[in-house]
Amino acid sequence: MQDNSISGDLTAMIIHLARAEDRRDQVAALRAALPCASEVVWAVDARAPGAMAAAGLAEAVPVHLSPRYPYGLRDTEVACFHSHRKCWQRIVDTGLEAALILEDDIALDPVVFPAALRLALSVMQPGDVIRFPYKRREDVGRVIAQDGAIVLRLPQEVALGMQAQLVTREAAQRLLQATARFDRPVDCLLQMPWEHGARVLSVWPSGVSEHSADLGGSTIGHKAHGWDKIKREIMRPFYRRQIARLSRAHFARMP
Repeated sequence: MQDNSISGDLTAMIIHLARAEDRRDQVAALRAALPCASEVVWAVDARAPGAMAAAGLAEAVPVHLSPRYPYGLRDTEVACFHSHRKCWQRIVDTGLEAALILEDDIALDPVVFPAALRLALSVMQPGDVIRFPYKRREDVGRVIAQDGAIVLRLPQEVALGMQAQLVTREAAQRLLQATARFDRPVDCLLQMPWEHGARVLSVWPSGVSEHSADLGGSTIGHKAHGWDKIKREIMRPFYRRQIARLSRAHFARMP
């Protein structure tokens, strides 16, 4: 049942891969659980002939930003990035003040999520991206607003994950401009507000849970093996330390 206290102007965009037919019921359930209008945005399919070339002008490049992303981008990660850019472009093209962007492997708590969304909408400013994470990983930072147990904060370091975000039109414009070329997955780029210029906030508890394992697994990731796995294990902590250092420096400069 929809919660009509949520703004009727808000739209949710659910990113869904057309060939993932086993997720159709999941998408229908997600749309029914949302306290606002919704639409399906077809994900860019890395396996579809010509889909990557037709996704837009954004170009995946080996080295672009600092710190250097230590792994090569998989086709599925490039397609995922294009899918989120497709949503950002739709926000801009349709003149929406903001939109929820959701991946199709989540579920929403019928009590917590509408409350978290109301809190986010009450403080949302132009240029904001407000994350609804499924894990609690952003406790360090500045509290912006609170409603009972639900806390919205400016985190010192943005965590990974793109399951659910409220994206304003100004933030979408900045993200599109910053990602005409990209060299890392979309959630890794979102961790770098000093590069893209959007203010990234996070609300917890969010009322969002992730269920990709129950839906046949992620449509993006795969398990690394052999030397690739060893390299990732070696490079991951170095990259994370660099991101953490830059995040702390950016947070200290925030007004």
